[in-house]
Amino acid sequence: MSAPVTVLSITGWCRNGSTVIGNVLGEVPGVVHVGELHFLWKNSTGRGVNDRCGCGVPLTGCPLWSAVLPVGRPAGVSANAHAVEVIRRQRAQLRTRHTWRVLRRGAHDADTRAHAALLGAVYREVAARTGARLVVDSTKIPGESALLPHVPGVEPYWLHLVRDPRAVAHSWREPKDYVYAMSATRSTAYWHGFNLASAAINRRHPRRSTFLRYEDFTADPAGVVDALLRLVGADPAGNPVRGRTVELRGNHTVTGNPDRFRTGPTLIRDRDDGWRRTLTGRQRAAVAVLAWPLSTRYGYRSGGPAVTRPGTATARAGETER
Repeated sequence: MSAPVTVLSITGWCRNGSTVIGNVLGEVPGVVHVGELHFLWKNSTGRGVNDRCGCGVPLTGCPLWSAVLPVGRPAGVSANAHAVEVIRRQRAQLRTRHTWRVLRRGAHDADTRAHAALLGAVYREVAARTGARLVVDSTKIPGESALLPHVPGVEPYWLHLVRDPRAVAHSWREPKDYVYAMSATRSTAYWHGFNLASAAINRRHPRRSTFLRYEDFTADPAGVVDALLRLVGADPAGNPVRGRTVELRGNHTVTGNPDRFRTGPTLIRDRDDGWRRTLTGRQRAAVAVLAWPLSTRYGYRSGGPAVTRPGTATARAGETER
């Protein structure tokens, strides 16, 4: 039997920096970032917000995903009918609200067992076709991420990634390419729910999970990437970050922040406080109320994120959330 495929699942709420962290990790030899794999079947059949791979072509024309999409599809079933069934299973059993049930009961019924088998086949096919030993999946849907221990042929790890809820609200304020806008109130309500569920996964798997604030990544990107590679047993010598810069090449991300299409030398900014200029007092108050008490637990103060002292970013990336 072949060795299991290592999968690093990034959880948390959208606009938390998972795309850039995933793409940085994807530059490490032996690592592939697939973006938000959950949406492969939805987007490839025109049901999602975009159908483009990170390489720029439609998923159905991408050299990787066009070969992976038939995996797990029953004989005689069309791509469209297969996608409908996969999406039905995801919605019925593996949404964020289902996280605690999956943690308690695992692949307890036919739908979750079928989806676990499909995910295992897809991860293994991706690894075989790319030569990767580590697959980074930035889907961020905790219900599906909680299923990973029951996915055959996979060795799972989890990164619970959190970003200041005010910065998240700032990021959602305007549409961006194929990404729609969302109010500060709604984005923060989701922020709270997704982070609660993500924390539950980390508590269940403390030796295979880690907690990271996006602000600590921007404070010390090279140190954080080192810590994440050590978490999954990869060689930190492959760290592609030099100072605050990384050379990004093409990728095969299913979806994610539209910035995933950027290539070339990329500067990782050390400040994430655009919300100070854009959020009104009323919006800040709504975020503060809806994000509490998690925002305080994660170190976000009313005047801004907790100060990151030199050397602390690396340590935070390696500590488990209890």
